[in-house]
Amino acid sequence: MCVEYDGSEFHGWQRQPNGDTVQSALEHGLSIAARQPVAVTGAGRTDAGVHARGQVAHFDLNEVVDEHALLNSVNALTPWSVAVRSLQRTSDTFHARFDATGRRYGYRVSQVPVALDRKSRVVVPERVDFDRMNRAARGLIGTRNFESFCLTQSETTNRVCTISEAEWHAESREGDHTFRILADRFLHGMVRAIVGTLLEIGLEKRSESDLERIIAAQDRREAGPAAAAHGLILEEVYYANE
Repeated sequence: MCVEYDGSEFHGWQRQPNGDTVQSALEHGLSIAARQPVAVTGAGRTDAGVHARGQVAHFDLNEVVDEHALLNSVNALTPWSVAVRSLQRTSDTFHARFDATGRRYGYRVSQVPVALDRKSRVVVPERVDFDRMNRAARGLIGTRNFESFCLTQSETTNRVCTISEAEWHAESREGDHTFRILADRFLHGMVRAIVGTLLEIGLEKRSESDLERIIAAQDRREAGPAAAAHGLILEEVYYANE
């Protein structure tokens, strides 16, 4: 299934003993609709406050069901901030996380005050230099060890990722920009740490060439602060031959 959600009121994707999560909301609705316990596996574990437009998840059922009816039922049983956009049967071996070949995130900012987008866009100072940030962001492209942008408490031991896109784009509305980043995988807190570092470069608090030094250091303390969670959206997950 493809899931869209507003992460503002959730403690992230992954189920927790205390606190509402997107995974637990989906499992609750699906278990009632399918009349059996349902465990949901997502393609990625978004942090608290982070949104998704194209999260992919899978679950197993003991019998064949009407997909359209199940889609309607689960959307009626989940909070307004979660929407299952599509649901279909796939192969029994499909795995939403391990079969994914790429993930694309977008980080949205505005240089002017916002009202309608206040939960999904971060207002940044007008003097941010986006051209400067784009020149610096070219240093992210390639297969590198991105430990400097990984949350220190992360249990992930493999810190190597391949980034194929990292660029700021001006949107149609004046003052609005989106940072688009595509990689085969992301580390815990990686995108927000990258954006926070790029914003410091855009504010001329760091040099354009500082990213190379930060990546080589493999030390989270060398990078900038994590950007606010509510500007980040998981836009799309990619799979081979699909």
